[in-house]
Amino acid sequence: MKGWQIFRHSFNLVMANLDQALRLSLVLYLVQSAYTIYSFLNPPEMTEFEGTQIPVMAPDTILPTIVLGLLAVIASLWIAVAWHRFALTGETAIGWVPRFHGSEIISYLGRSILIGILVVLGVVVVSIPVGIISIGLPWLAGVMSLILIGLAAYLFFRLGIMLPAAALGETLKLGDAWEATKGQSGPILMLALIVVGASIVIQLPSWFNDDPTSIISLVYSLVVNWFATIIGISVLTTLYGHFVEGRSIE
Repeated sequence: MKGWQIFRHSFNLVMANLDQALRLSLVLYLVQSAYTIYSFLNPPEMTEFEGTQIPVMAPDTILPTIVLGLLAVIASLWIAVAWHRFALTGETAIGWVPRFHGSEIISYLGRSILIGILVVLGVVVVSIPVGIISIGLPWLAGVMSLILIGLAAYLFFRLGIMLPAAALGETLKLGDAWEATKGQSGPILMLALIVVGASIVIQLPSWFNDDPTSIISLVYSLVVNWFATIIGISVLTTLYGHFVEGRSIE
């Protein structure tokens, strides 16, 4: 099954190059995680509004949250570009911080926003008939939700090969990305289901934790999210390498 081969190849790419994965991402991931840690230490206050409890940020936490949020976005984009370039061109880090490719990072951000908008639009369009069916058959609501999540992942993977191209400074138009994965709906759908399933599995311990606000939960989340981030970037790298560059996934 090609979908499983793509996921396995992506996972093995990380495991076989774990030292480089850490060199390329560890420092930047710590910067990215500062936002999560700060939010954990400074949770929003709950205020009642028209009978409903809503979270409200304390005034003195607004600016740090914004700054750390922006740094987290930059760091995540930096990691993605660095890992794509390593996997596809062999570009390694100098010390513990990868090279900064400003134009590629900006292009990566722009294409990420475009893909995000298209995926949301696709899900919204499909959610209308799905919602109607769920009203008539409420016991199918959970299944319908999974269908929408799977659809979002499917669309993201078909269009997401634009992102490794951006990391390399190359132009891959929206139509070209869709054409490159034409006829591969089965494997990509299978890949989407595998990725969604794996994401659920690794989050199960935190869901069953009696105290989700504990330090242990925070540490677990940070470690698991690092692996999920690198493997997720690797999946896009593998898709690009296989469907655009014709690389083997055996």
